[in-house]
Amino acid sequence: MTAQVVFVHGIRTSASMWRSQLAHLDDIGVEGVAVDLPGHGTRMSETFTLDGAFATIDDAVADAATRGPVLLAAHSMGGLISTAYVGREHTPPVDAFIAASCTAIPRGLGLATYRTLARGFDRLPHRGQYFADLVLDRTLPAETRADFGAGGYAYDTQDVALRSLSVLDLVAALGRIDIPMWFVNGQWDQLRVNERLFTTLVPHAELIVVPRTSHLVTAMRPRVFNAVIDLALATMAASD
Repeated sequence: MTAQVVFVHGIRTSASMWRSQLAHLDDIGVEGVAVDLPGHGTRMSETFTLDGAFATIDDAVADAATRGPVLLAAHSMGGLISTAYVGREHTPPVDAFIAASCTAIPRGLGLATYRTLARGFDRLPHRGQYFADLVLDRTLPAETRADFGAGGYAYDTQDVALRSLSVLDLVAALGRIDIPMWFVNGQWDQLRVNERLFTTLVPHAELIVVPRTSHLVTAMRPRVFNAVIDLALATMAASD
């Protein structure tokens, strides 16, 4: 049985953000799938719920596990939800986990500030997409720029999704994770705020900080992130 990779996107974006990683897996002969969470991408008309997000991840992981050991890779909001999923009391069939840009506890002032900023952008013309595009055009390489928003942007889902994250008990979940794990953060990622806590709670996990990189580490440095995937796959193969 060969390794399988399941990808979970971050807030507002969709499965399309993983095109570079899926192309890399295709080049090395590894099967991968990227899901759309409720309210995002091909499921934009649906209502986001945590239960729906967990079910989406679980369905993809369970299906992949019928064909081989599973590497779960997730970014930002998807990483927070996936951390809670991997750290469930009843361990899911995940053999290794890459958590990108998600070393923050989504509660309190930090979450409230993020939601306030997001609502402020929503009040701008075209919901502030001009400014988002300007930042993306200046930070993402040509090979991933189009992919990041190809599935559309889930503006209407953003606030309810952010609000729902506050109920996640990530401290308990992290303490239960005992599979190979990698935290991957950009040097300038705002969600590094609880990085030390996360790495303390999962002492066997490796922390990889990518220099001169923002929160969008998977798209800004696709080759680096692909190398982390290769590392995870090699680690899984060595443990067989």
